[in-house]
Amino acid sequence: MDPHRAVQALAALAHETRLAVFRLLVEAGPTGLPAGAIAERLGLPASSLTFHVQHLHRAGLLTQRRLSRQVIYATDFAGMNDLLGFLTENCCGGGQVAAPLCCTPTEIERKAAS
Repeated sequence: MDPHRAVQALAALAHETRLAVFRLLVEAGPTGLPAGAIAERLGLPASSLTFHVQHLHRAGLLTQRRLSRQVIYATDFAGMNDLLGFLTENCCGGGQVAAPLCCTPTEIERKAAS
């Protein structure tokens, strides 16, 4: 991940609402959640949610897809792992410290089933 992209991702997460959305979607796993469910759980108006998820999407931290008339948002685990890898590589002596990356979607599904 290049430094510009890392700054963009970190800036997107540096807001209380966006961080709450991101955390909720990480917990939801790879299937994600419909926009309406996210807004309801976090008590956000639809227009505010759209503003915040678009920041996260442009930063490469969320995916979005249409399912009929709903927009489903999910964590982009590859983007999240890229950011974690960048931080580990550039903040821990060139990657000499072995820091685990985030769980893969398969690991999250396995944890949720147990």
